[in-house]
Amino acid sequence: MAESAIITHELSLWYGTFQALFDVNIEIKKGRITGMIGPSGCGKSTLLRCINRINERLGYVRTEGRVEVLGHDIYAPEVELVQVRKHIGMVFQRPNPLPLSIRENVLFGERIHQPSGSRRTRAEEDEIVESALKKVLLWDTVKDRLHHRAIGLSLEEQQKLCIARLLPVKPSVLLMDEPCSALDPKGTEAVEELLWTLRGEYTIVIVTHNMAQARRASDDCAFMLMGKLVEFSETDKMFVSPTNTETADYIEGRYG
Repeated sequence: MAESAIITHELSLWYGTFQALFDVNIEIKKGRITGMIGPSGCGKSTLLRCINRINERLGYVRTEGRVEVLGHDIYAPEVELVQVRKHIGMVFQRPNPLPLSIRENVLFGERIHQPSGSRRTRAEEDEIVESALKKVLLWDTVKDRLHHRAIGLSLEEQQKLCIARLLPVKPSVLLMDEPCSALDPKGTEAVEELLWTLRGEYTIVIVTHNMAQARRASDDCAFMLMGKLVEFSETDKMFVSPTNTETADYIEGRYG
């Protein structure tokens, strides 16, 4: 059995008086890709954002229950948010490169987390940039224009760069909230290929509305409906023989 990377215990969340999550219990395995599916507003993105506590940016959010990442309760009072978000990276629907060069984008997070007073040599930084861009299959494309502005890249390349920006700080978990929604089919295929190259070294959780993508690009799959986790199993099993009628109805397109 694979080691657990993320475990939630009776996780509930409210936006003001509206309850968005109801007692969610899920155990996500280390080094695997977990897809989250369900209709709009079902709570899958909210659950994803609980895993790195990004929901707390909204002052009217209240959370109950526990979220453990690699055995640590990330909602414990002594936990520092900076450390949580260092170990749990987040990729959003639309690429959000910084208005800097490609090179400076890759180094941005690593520099923030450097100990006070320390600075890497140019050669060390060059090695970090090359390693991160190779991991996201972008190095050969951009190696001769590292000082060009990142916003000049295609959307697919920008999304890969946003993933590369996370890697130098050595996260354990990568959260992806519909990372292909702004991409064309070719870009989507490229990002899905990238996910499989990162699998194993990172635990990846991806929210998607695309049933075909969920089936292609995940080991395990969670189906959510109205703030509740309805079913969680290996992806092939869920799509071939779901145990819950509501899961089968959604996969077969009876509602969405």
